[in-house]
Amino acid sequence: MKTLILLTLLISSLFSVEIKQPITHFKSSGAVIDLVYDSGKIYAATDAGSVDIFDFKSRQLIRKIELKKIKDFLGDDIDSKVYSVDILDDKILILSQTKQGFRRVHIHQNNKTELIIDFTKALTISKAKFLDKNTILLALLSNELISYDIKKEKQNWLVQVSGAKFSDFSLNEKKSEVVIADESGDLEILNTKDGAHIKTLSGQNLDNVFQVDYKNSIIATAGKDRRAVIYRPKLNSAYYKKSKFLIYSVGLSPSGAKVAYSSDENNNVSIFNTKTKASLGLFGGNKITLSKILFINEDEFLVSGYNKTINLYKMK
Repeated sequence: MKTLILLTLLISSLFSVEIKQPITHFKSSGAVIDLVYDSGKIYAATDAGSVDIFDFKSRQLIRKIELKKIKDFLGDDIDSKVYSVDILDDKILILSQTKQGFRRVHIHQNNKTELIIDFTKALTISKAKFLDKNTILLALLSNELISYDIKKEKQNWLVQVSGAKFSDFSLNEKKSEVVIADESGDLEILNTKDGAHIKTLSGQNLDNVFQVDYKNSIIATAGKDRRAVIYRPKLNSAYYKKSKFLIYSVGLSPSGAKVAYSSDENNNVSIFNTKTKASLGLFGGNKITLSKILFINEDEFLVSGYNKTINLYKMK
């Protein structure tokens, strides 16, 4: 009997997977919705109406950009939820909630926060990112994509991507292309110069794609259908990894060689090699549904959920 128990424990240990824990964490002002890393700093967009800025090396909160509170439908003052943040040189682009259910856009520079799109534009913007110092890309919940000229305060172009509800977009490194994900499961690649359609990627995700990432000509998705898809558009190749749970978040390493995705109901993160498909590890310690996976380099990555904790992991 003792031999049988020992044999069972031995077999169990051989097939068990080590779940690596975070090496440290950052604490934000509110639930984290978006994360950006730039020049040694982490920028966290929160639902507490702030962008928290951390020094990556010291792990310390060094600055906080706080937006003015807004009025809700009852006339009460509430925090202006920040939906996305982006960095270009010394400019910080902030997309946040405003009154009447619409969205507003600020640019923070030289310790001043300037409002460039207010509620009178009546836009339900879901995500905003820089294309260049004078141009931002706006995605609406209606799945319309807008290139907006900051100086001229006008649209360069507007494209209706599809009739499906917008989910997410990701720009390539040169910001010359954008890949858009929506509830249809298909991906659309557009040219950011004029909004011209480049390519449709389909047949892999069968339902809503929650998130998409685009690095080094590789595209990764997080799907409601429990599929993490890897596309290589230039090679016309694609495949998917199946999870036992909805995949809410995905992130590629800078080279595109590694992809991380939320892989189970315990909010663990799985990583695999995008070329060989080999598993590279399982990472835990996240207590709530994930909102963002962001690689700092090929070895370190951040994971945030809809709470105040941002976990930092190291693969080696």
